[in-house]
Amino acid sequence: MRLHRNLCFAVIDGLHKIFNEDAYADKVVQELLKRDKRWGSRDRGFVAETTYEIVRYKRLYAEIAEVKEPFDRDNIWRMFAVWATLKGIKFPAWKYFENTPTRKIKGRFDELSKIRKFKESIPDWMDEMGVSELGESIWSKEIAMQNEQADVILRTNTLKTNKKDLQLRLQSESIETEFLDEYPSALKLKERANVFQTEIFKEGWFEVQDASSQLVAPFLDVQPGMKVVDVCAGAGGKTLHMASLMENKGQIIAMDIYVSKLKKLKIRAKRNGVFNLELKEIDSTKPIKKLHDKADRLLIDAPCSGLGVLRRNPDAKWKLQPEFIENIKKTQQEILQSYSKMLKPGGKMVYATCSILPSENRAQVDLFLTSEFGKEFSFIKDKSIFAHQSGFDGFYMALMERKNTSN
Repeated sequence: MRLHRNLCFAVIDGLHKIFNEDAYADKVVQELLKRDKRWGSRDRGFVAETTYEIVRYKRLYAEIAEVKEPFDRDNIWRMFAVWATLKGIKFPAWKYFENTPTRKIKGRFDELSKIRKFKESIPDWMDEMGVSELGESIWSKEIAMQNEQADVILRTNTLKTNKKDLQLRLQSESIETEFLDEYPSALKLKERANVFQTEIFKEGWFEVQDASSQLVAPFLDVQPGMKVVDVCAGAGGKTLHMASLMENKGQIIAMDIYVSKLKKLKIRAKRNGVFNLELKEIDSTKPIKKLHDKADRLLIDAPCSGLGVLRRNPDAKWKLQPEFIENIKKTQQEILQSYSKMLKPGGKMVYATCSILPSENRAQVDLFLTSEFGKEFSFIKDKSIFAHQSGFDGFYMALMERKNTSN
């Protein structure tokens, strides 16, 4: 592989923003990719993947390069040189690579790879928390998998097409996919491609949604004609999946505290041909109270640490703090207590997170079920998904039913 100056400069500029200006990696990469219209798919791939890779292994590369935060541009070039050395890339005669100690880099890499927090490049506190919650064996496998690049998974929009027709149509646009046996609507891309540019995406034939996330809507057992409330809808991946499972019949109320996310959902719903949807901002307790005892089904896709989706958001490793996780657990319990009141007796509810920590998952469900209001619910089943076992995102979902007290 030859290094091209303009591509390398783009990566360095991007890393500078991510590491020193607290910018989000996905937003930075999106911006970088618009930088030069002449770049082909290989150039764009290099910029995106190299940026993500160095973000992913920030701690390891910084340790090998012997640089400390805040990183100046020279520091970031040194980390880049570590990345390039470990990839076996030949250096061009640029001043940034003068006196790069390639043998020393390889030696330090071999040495540090024996220590998990360096090898997997994670903060000390995260390593300790992972071990205490999951044990050495599971945590080691899971955090290693969270450093692998995630596959691109599509969810067929069954309101408009079926999986086979979608596959053939993608093929006609030179995008090869494969079926995933245990995921009825999922197609996996054989090679990464910008699917958002395709005509079929604009026609609403599919959404990009990880396979684990595609298990949540069926887990809630939504049926056509029901009144379903999705209280932490966000931009609505699971909302749209529920709409297709309900065949556009019945009503879905998608709620969130962020209006900007609901606006995105509105655009996506229109593209998907979803029209049984009502959007509501949670700006006070009123919208919740109005829906007390009204929902046949309730989805609580709770805010969480996101430790199950680090493959997609590698910069989250560096933004997360232990205090945030402690605080988010309080929020999770408050949401469970408050929003569960929208479920009618006999109705079913799913509590879901994209975390792998039992303290955010089953422990929250158990705490809720032993609370005053939670005693009105019975636990049906739950599912913990680990990336190292499934190959997809880490996820958790628990199904509960509100007891029919009139019986």
